[in-house]
Amino acid sequence: MDVTYRDERVADAAAPVAARLVDRGVPERLAAGDASLWGEGTEAADRLGWLTLPRSSRELLPELEKLTERIRALGLTHVVLSGMGGSSLAAEVICDTADVPLTVLDTSDPGQVRRALADRPETTAVVVSSKSGTTVETLAHLSVYETLFREAGVNPADRIVVVTDPGTPLEQHAIDAGYQLVLARPDVGGRYSALSAFGLVPSALAGADVARLLDEAEEVLPLLAKRDGNPGFDLGVALGAAALGGRDKLLLEDQLSGINGLPDWIEQLVAESTGKQGRGILPVVGAEWHGAADELVVAIESDDGDLRVDGPLGAQFLVWEYAVALAGLVLEVDPFDQPDVGEAKRNTAALLAMPALPIEEPMLVDGPVEIYGVTGAKDLPGVLSAMLKAVPADGYLSLMGYLDRLAAFDAPVPENADFEQMTDAWMAADAATLRALLALRTERPVTFGWGPRFLHSTGQYHKGGPRNGVFIQITGAVAEDVLVPGEEYSLGTLQLAQALGDLGALLERGRPAVRLHLTDRAAGVAHLLAAAQEA
Repeated sequence: MDVTYRDERVADAAAPVAARLVDRGVPERLAAGDASLWGEGTEAADRLGWLTLPRSSRELLPELEKLTERIRALGLTHVVLSGMGGSSLAAEVICDTADVPLTVLDTSDPGQVRRALADRPETTAVVVSSKSGTTVETLAHLSVYETLFREAGVNPADRIVVVTDPGTPLEQHAIDAGYQLVLARPDVGGRYSALSAFGLVPSALAGADVARLLDEAEEVLPLLAKRDGNPGFDLGVALGAAALGGRDKLLLEDQLSGINGLPDWIEQLVAESTGKQGRGILPVVGAEWHGAADELVVAIESDDGDLRVDGPLGAQFLVWEYAVALAGLVLEVDPFDQPDVGEAKRNTAALLAMPALPIEEPMLVDGPVEIYGVTGAKDLPGVLSAMLKAVPADGYLSLMGYLDRLAAFDAPVPENADFEQMTDAWMAADAATLRALLALRTERPVTFGWGPRFLHSTGQYHKGGPRNGVFIQITGAVAEDVLVPGEEYSLGTLQLAQALGDLGALLERGRPAVRLHLTDRAAGVAHLLAAAQEA
């Protein structure tokens, strides 16, 4: 595992910070799990178990082998993971990198859930993952799948595996229902749980070699106590020192890497760990860099960046966790709490308790797109242009899509199309393409997050980080909804309530924000992308 400084400015900024930390014995103390590094009153005392996971998680391997044999004996070959944020991101990276199929449900979008429900239900096993045991989206998925299995004459206990912390409501539900239950370590926070049961259980069931992942992490573990040749220390000092010096936009580059999707996992780890108290590091995935003074480009297995990080996936997980915990120390924030995440959840709960969601009249309608929020523009291109102009010199534009992130694959493609033509067709139907189109019109970072997935990730940075973000929220009309058994709301209502709840939290903090509502999703995406080219 290697971390290489390729920019002299990175090395120059890191050197004095590293010297101060070494004088305090930080490398050794962090590796030993010394919670006093972050001071009193932080969550560190109960959140440092990830440091020993490369070894302690080996205790899970025999159980995972038996569990895998059991579901294979039942003919269950399609694994669905229901989990949000830290309960799903690592497993998705592990399985994508190992090239084993895993269906991830980290959404409240009815279309995306219906897609999963219709996919090989006769051979489906569902892993339900929630650290708190109260995650609203995950519990909704559980209720929907329980109903699906019962209506098909199948015992849900043969199909459902639960991963949660000890003592949660979900644990009790699993015990009462007779589900396979795997308890995670309570001293590991969600975003630091890649090598815990949350990352390993669904990955093992899907067919990934999780023992190898632990081997890779354990190999680098002894290095994390060293003062020299410590990749976690070198990376963490570079991230923290750069941010202190104003280079707080972390552009993640992985085009040449054999690891698939690692920046999406890093995004949550960095944003949720550092984005608080008006400071933090903004991770930007999939963006071109402009050489701006506040950019720091970190490349995974590539020479394109200011820093290069090389190593296998298991080691990457552990080194990034160490580095981000250290960066939090440098920035003087608690890297283990998420004080602003709960507000959007509370807003959502309050909205769901109402007889109907409060929807105002749109300020403007442009074709299949309704615009909510004050911009003074006369059409959709004008709205997008106004939001771009509102981004401050040190700021960023955030796009948040509360839509089906797989819907673009339903777009028609030309007969006998090659892969490039298919890709073009998919991009033309993908709301995420908006990020690239608007990025061409500004030198400031543009991020894109799928809602409500990002609420468990960059949502903390949006509300707790520097007050320099501008926000465009995209919602869509629901053609076919999914009722949540046992609740008075549907998934479509939940999705919209989550969008409105987060929008309210942003507006309460004075963040510039508008909501674009697609009255027809496919036509609305096409109209939105066309407007972006005119903005």
